[in-house]
Amino acid sequence: MTTRSIPTAAASPDAGSLPVTRPRCAACLRPQSACICKWVTPTEHEADVLILQHPLEVDHAKNSARLLHLSLPRSRMLTGEVFSESELRDSWHDPRYTVLLYPQAPEDQAPALDPAQLKDPARVRLVVLDGTWRKSRKMLHLSPLLRQLPLLSLEGVPVSNYLIRKAHKPGQLSTLEASCAALAQLEGSAERYKPLLKAFDGFVAQQLAFIPE
Repeated sequence: MTTRSIPTAAASPDAGSLPVTRPRCAACLRPQSACICKWVTPTEHEADVLILQHPLEVDHAKNSARLLHLSLPRSRMLTGEVFSESELRDSWHDPRYTVLLYPQAPEDQAPALDPAQLKDPARVRLVVLDGTWRKSRKMLHLSPLLRQLPLLSLEGVPVSNYLIRKAHKPGQLSTLEASCAALAQLEGSAERYKPLLKAFDGFVAQQLAFIPE
């Protein structure tokens, strides 16, 4: 797993950003009073996961990608809005079948998904964009290599328990929920991800407790 230092932001948790005046946990990078390490749930998974996080999500207290990253042993996280082809290719050194978790839209010209390549999840790499719908769309537009990846859409969108952020479209999930659903779809094992999703509910409850009534 990768770790990085994150910039400070002069805002309170209630405003959606992490405070800067408190000591931070070295693992989850949050203030110690808002540490989420107790919700980290190591989960065995077959497909590799590459999380591309928009910079505005790094300090967002309600973001679920850090919990996902810390819980998936075979995950990596890169931060940026624009990713060069060399940067992305450096993040995968083996010839796995790389797919982008993203809903198919009529205007998208992505290559067709090859079902035969998905039969062995251990040979698949799942790329996940962590950002708002608008930001993730911009990340996709600014990084040509991402637009060349086949798109993996969720076959059945589960009900979201992400009560701490407003969904702008029906069926929108948190990064953690969407990634777990995609991995379960690829691997044919939804049971494997239930403990992590249960821990996610605890994370959501913790964040709700910070919001004034």
